[in-house]
Amino acid sequence: MEELYTLDREVGRGSYGVVFEGHMAKTGHRVAIKRLPCSNPECIELYLQELWAMRATAKNHVNVIALHSCLLQTGSRSLKPLKPGKLPLRLVETVLKGSVLEPQRAREKSGVFSDTLRRTNSSSRLQDKTNTVLAGSRLKERNKSTGSDSLTPQRLLNRAVKRSAAQREEEQSGSLRCMALWLVMEYCDGGDLNHYLLSRPPDAERNHSVVLQLCSAVAFLHGLGITHRDLKPDNVLVCVTPKGPVIKVADFGLSKMSGAVGNGERCRQHFSSTCGSDFYMAPEVWGGLSYTAQADIFSLGVMFWAVLERITFVEEGTTQEQLGAYVCRGRWLMPLGEALWENADLQLCVPMKFKRAPPLPPPPGPAMCSLLLDMLALNPDARPSAEQLEARVLSALKQDSN
Repeated sequence: MEELYTLDREVGRGSYGVVFEGHMAKTGHRVAIKRLPCSNPECIELYLQELWAMRATAKNHVNVIALHSCLLQTGSRSLKPLKPGKLPLRLVETVLKGSVLEPQRAREKSGVFSDTLRRTNSSSRLQDKTNTVLAGSRLKERNKSTGSDSLTPQRLLNRAVKRSAAQREEEQSGSLRCMALWLVMEYCDGGDLNHYLLSRPPDAERNHSVVLQLCSAVAFLHGLGITHRDLKPDNVLVCVTPKGPVIKVADFGLSKMSGAVGNGERCRQHFSSTCGSDFYMAPEVWGGLSYTAQADIFSLGVMFWAVLERITFVEEGTTQEQLGAYVCRGRWLMPLGEALWENADLQLCVPMKFKRAPPLPPPPGPAMCSLLLDMLALNPDARPSAEQLEARVLSALKQDSN
C-alpha cells in the first residue's frame, strides 16, 4: 500500500537541510520530513553517512530516532523510493569523483522545487513508492481559512503521469538526476533537549531519566559499531508522553560505522577527522589525534554534568541558552576538551556550584561526581565504555540516594 505524506510546516532549518512537520495522510500519524539538497559532494557524503547509520538503527531502539522511509528527488515533481540496503549510485559516484553531475541543471530544478514547497499550504503532499510529488505551483498563499487548491491532487497526478518519453527513458536507464534526499522520520513534539529541559523547572527524577536513556542509546549505537561524533543537546530530541520524556538521539551526519563490538570489547576503530561541536568535543579530538568511540563518552560526560547541575552558556555570536559544562578563563568560557588538552593537570570541579541557571536542582552526589570525572578523563581508556555506563550510572544514583 502506498504511503502518502503531507507537508504541514517548516520546523527547522540548518546548514545542510530543512525539516518539515508532516503526517501520513491515511493514518494522520505525525512525521518529521528532512530535505537534504544534493548540491555538492561534501554535503552528499554527510547525507549518505546519516542515511546508512539510520538504516542500521532502523526502529530497533526506543531512544534512537526512527527512519520510516527515504525518497530520492529526481526531478522538480519526481520522487523515487530507495530500497532498504541500497544507496543511490549517482550520489556515491558524486562523492568519489568530487563533482556533481550536471550541477547547474540540478540546482535550478532543486531551487524551483524548494520554492514550490514553501509556497504550498498544508495540502502539499509527498507520495512514497511512486515518482510523484503532489504539490501545485499555483496554490494560494497560506492563510487561516480552509481553502481548496487551484490544482487538485488528481489533476496533479494525471499531469505527473504524462511524462515525456525522454524522462521515461532516463528513469529506465537508471541515469536519474539526484537533486535531494528526503528522510521521513518519527516526529518529536518536545523539541531538542535544550528547549525541553530549560523551558521547565528543574526536576531531579526527570534529569536522571534523561541521563539513563542517553546511556542506553549510546550503548546501542556503539554495539552496532556506530560512533556518533557529534553528541550534544541540540542533537537529542524529546517525545513527550504521559509517563515522562522519551529521549531520541538524532542527526547522524557526522557518524562513522565500523565493525560491531564483540565479546564485550571496546570499539577500537580509529578516526582522524576533527569534527563535532566545540563545547562537547573530547581533548584528543581538539588535539588533532586519532580517536575512538570513547570520544562519545566524553561528550556524554559534558552533557550529563550540564543536565544534572543545569549548567548553561550562551555561545559567542548566538543568543540561545544551551546546556553544557566548561572552564572559566576570566570573562571567557573555554570548552572542557580544549582546557584539558592545553593543561593535562587541570582538576575539574564537580559539582560546579557556580555559573548555573536558576532555579537550581540539587547537585549530583559524590558517587555521580566521581563517575562524571571518569567520563571526562583526559585518557580515553580511563573512561568507562558505553556498555559499562548504564550500570555505573544506576549504581551511582543508588549510592547517592542512600
